[in-house]
Amino acid sequence: MSDEWKEPSESKVLGDGAGQEQKSWKLLEKTLLASVQEQRRARRWGIFFKLLTFGYLFIALLIFSPSLPIGSSKSDATGHTAVINVRGMIADEESASADNLVGALRAAFADGASRAVLLRINSPGGSPVQSGYVYDEIRRLRAKYPQTKLYAVITDLGASGAYYIASAADEIYADKSSLVGSIGVTAASFGFVEAMKTLGVERRVYTSGEHKAFLDPFQPQKADETEFWQGVLSTTHRQFIDSVKAGRGERLQVEAHPELFSGLVWSGEQALELGLIDGLGSTSYVAREIVGEENLVDFTVKETPFDRFTKRLGASVAERLSIWAGLPGPQLR
Repeated sequence: MSDEWKEPSESKVLGDGAGQEQKSWKLLEKTLLASVQEQRRARRWGIFFKLLTFGYLFIALLIFSPSLPIGSSKSDATGHTAVINVRGMIADEESASADNLVGALRAAFADGASRAVLLRINSPGGSPVQSGYVYDEIRRLRAKYPQTKLYAVITDLGASGAYYIASAADEIYADKSSLVGSIGVTAASFGFVEAMKTLGVERRVYTSGEHKAFLDPFQPQKADETEFWQGVLSTTHRQFIDSVKAGRGERLQVEAHPELFSGLVWSGEQALELGLIDGLGSTSYVAREIVGEENLVDFTVKETPFDRFTKRLGASVAERLSIWAGLPGPQLR
């Protein structure tokens, strides 16, 4: 029979199978190539956006960073009164840190056009160590540049560590209503012993020294440890008093007013009578009437927004908690 069905030859079946397999491999190859191209494209965009981000940050740094590390401007051939601001807490990592103030002072004294250096103070004080660093540097610079006077002008507040620094100046001025003095040392904390008893909380502290945890606010105070800590504060207070006496000399009315070193604070008008300051006046008054040079040039170290951001970002939570729970140390404020 001519129409009789015949089985396909083996070669034909094999040929069709090879064709299907070839098509599958081509499809797989296309898929893989498309995937590779997509990955390359994504990688290129990723690199582009990274470069764009770095470029943006670089431009931001150029815009917000001051062109000069010290001061907002530098002197020209004419003379000027160099101004350095002491604002806020005097502490490490703050704008009124010893590093910032010492750097600004050195630049101001070294500038040949500086007719005088003026510290404009508005601060409650802070670290005795930071204040001592600045005090010592002022004394050194005054000896190195005897022709350049340094004046301190207290605006709203010049207390404790801030007055410590001011006492190193040749002369101190303030407004009649400024708050001046507070020559004392403080260290404060909280005691949570009774609260823990009420809550039924047990405190467990393991130390390798008998008094290692003596500042722990969750444990009862001990008489001998309290006496020891008071001795530390008294020693710091004595160092503060000695520095003020060395800076102010016979101008202080100590014999008639022994309360000068009690930690009290006075108005500018009262401070003048006590010998804590030398006169009443503002920054512009001192520059104009005392120095004789009205042109003010700011040598204060400027902190950029980027610096402030990174400083806040790098703040340690553990450090903050330890300051809250424990005792951060003596403070001149």
